[in-house]
Parts: sequence; C-alpha cells; structure tokens
Amino acid sequence: MMNWQGKRYWLIGASEGLGAALAHKLSRAGVEVIVSARNEDRLKALVAELPGKASFVPVDVGDRVSVEKAAAQVGQIDGMVYLAGVYWPMKAQDWNADQAEAMADINFTGAVRAVGAVIPQMVARDAGHIVITGSLSGFRGLPGAIGYAASKAGTMSLAESLYADLHKTGVRVQVANPGFIRTRLTDKNDFRMPFLMEPDQAAQDMFELMNDQGRFKRSFPTVFSWLFRLSQFMPDWMYYRLFA
Repeated sequence: MMNWQGKRYWLIGASEGLGAALAHKLSRAGVEVIVSARNEDRLKALVAELPGKASFVPVDVGDRVSVEKAAAQVGQIDGMVYLAGVYWPMKAQDWNADQAEAMADINFTGAVRAVGAVIPQMVARDAGHIVITGSLSGFRGLPGAIGYAASKAGTMSLAESLYADLHKTGVRVQVANPGFIRTRLTDKNDFRMPFLMEPDQAAQDMFELMNDQGRFKRSFPTVFSWLFRLSQFMPDWMYYRLFA
C-alpha cells in the first residue's frame, strides 16, 4: 500500500466524472491534489468540495504551451494522472473530421504533451508516478469508434513504452483501462452499455491500481474486460463476425 500523506498529485482532466471522483479519493487519503481542465468554474467548485489541501490550474491539453505553463505553475509533483478525454460515437460512413481530430489530439496527443511536461523532472530525481487512462475500447478496433478507439490504443501503447523504459527505475508508470462510465460522454451513446459503472466505482478501481506498487495495468470491470482481452487472440474472421 502507498503512503499517500503529503504527496502532491496533478490530475489533468479532473473537473468532473472519473477525474473528480478520483480527486476526492486521493484527497481523503491525504494527498495534496492539483486539478486541471479547461473549465475554471468546475475546477473551483471541485476544489471547494475536496476535504484536503487542493488547488487548481486551468489548462488546455490541446496546446503544448498551455500544458508547459501549467506544469511550471504546478511545480514539483510526486505523480501525474492523465484523465482528459473527448468522445463522439462515429462510424467510418459518418466521418466528422473535426471530431476525429479532436479525439486524437486530446485523448492521445494531449497525454504525450502532459507526460512530456513532467517526465524530465521525474527522471532527473529518479522518482515519480505517471498514471495514464486508457480504455477497454483500445484493445482492438471496434465498430462506431472511429477516433476514440484509436486514440485510446495510442495512450495504452504510450504507457507500455514508458513502462518498458522506466520499470527498473524510481519512476512508476501505470495504465488504467476502464469500460463504460456514466458521464456526459457516455450519455451520447444510443446503445446498451454492459457493466456501466458510476464514476465513484471506476475511481475506486483506479485508486486500488495506484495503491498497488507492483502492478502496471488494471482493466475493469474485470468480467467485462475478459471479453476485450480475449478478443486479441481471435483470428480476424472470428473477431469481426462477433464484434462488427
């Protein structure tokens, strides 16, 4: 178990949903929480609710200068959690260039910007903790998931590469791959979402992962995740017959 007392964690994409729920859990554990997103009003409201020491720094993860300025303002941290994401359901037949590019830019390239802003100080100190939010949708291509599934596959691969480089150092890297979480993003879906989680449930799974110092990855809900993990071993003809 981690000793959270006095740690400083920067949560990017934490104004609502999973990020806000995780901020509450970390704050209750004794962490000084710095939350970031674009919506300053939501950030202010969240900081006012948190039980422990907390502050906010607005940031636009689509802008590298904004991310670097925010990182400089935040200062030295013990950990960074990347939770920012946008989502629109989209089929190839209904391609929306703006939305597809936004999902790639915020979900994946935004994670690259955030990691790039904090990893030099962690590597220099040989200490730190990076947590990246992937998705069950990132294990293999899915119908109606143009943009989102690809961007999450990218974040998961980013975490894997970071872990490959850093797992024998003092910098911990982890990736959390949640399924459906009830948020304003999943409210856009017009299909049944199996094993739909509330943000607090998903945050508990993520917090448990962060507490486990010997574990790199957690995919949840567990039973639902088996379907996605097993799909990686299916031949193409079987996978696309079942999933498409």
